[in-house]
Amino acid sequence: MLAPARRALGVRAHVDAPDAVALTFDDGPHPQGTPRVLELLERAGARATFFLAGEQVERHPRLAAEIVAAGHEAALHCHRHRNLMRVTPRGTRHDLDRAAAAIAEATGVQPARYRPPYGILTAPALRHARRRGWEVVLWRRDGRDWRAEATPESIAGRLLGRARAGDVLLLHDADWYSAPGSWRRTADALALVLERLRERGLRVAPLSGP
Repeated sequence: MLAPARRALGVRAHVDAPDAVALTFDDGPHPQGTPRVLELLERAGARATFFLAGEQVERHPRLAAEIVAAGHEAALHCHRHRNLMRVTPRGTRHDLDRAAAAIAEATGVQPARYRPPYGILTAPALRHARRRGWEVVLWRRDGRDWRAEATPESIAGRLLGRARAGDVLLLHDADWYSAPGSWRRTADALALVLERLRERGLRVAPLSGP
């Protein structure tokens, strides 16, 4: 989605900090990928936002709770990971409400932000997000870490090649809906990303504030 369209729809793809980027992770929680990502973020003293899939939260509620306990934000991605262009308005509402309920039950926190699968935002999803008071968040830089051919170096290069302060960066801490084992490459890439951000003098800031 182009920047003028994002602004017109009230969709966010930036962080309000002059010396920082925001790290976001989609599709979790995942029993191997999420703990590894949490470990790397803890070492770096960085906080991130995890856009969670409700069906995975129901399977791994303790992992969802660990995300919040570690100081990160649990946000809403979906219940089932589907292209919303193929889902009815009623089905969309049901999917989002079920996911929000699962996240709240597992973490004790109501999600405040929403990102649709594949970044495909439909009118019914946007209307429901506004009705529920969820901020819609997309991204500016995508590591394409879900691809089978991705490597840690290619992921880090794609994510940071044109990154600048204020960008929202997208990675995936799970391989439920992507190439098997992709979470391993993401974790290795995250170590590179955190190191290179430090070298550039850029910190990682949460979406919720400075």
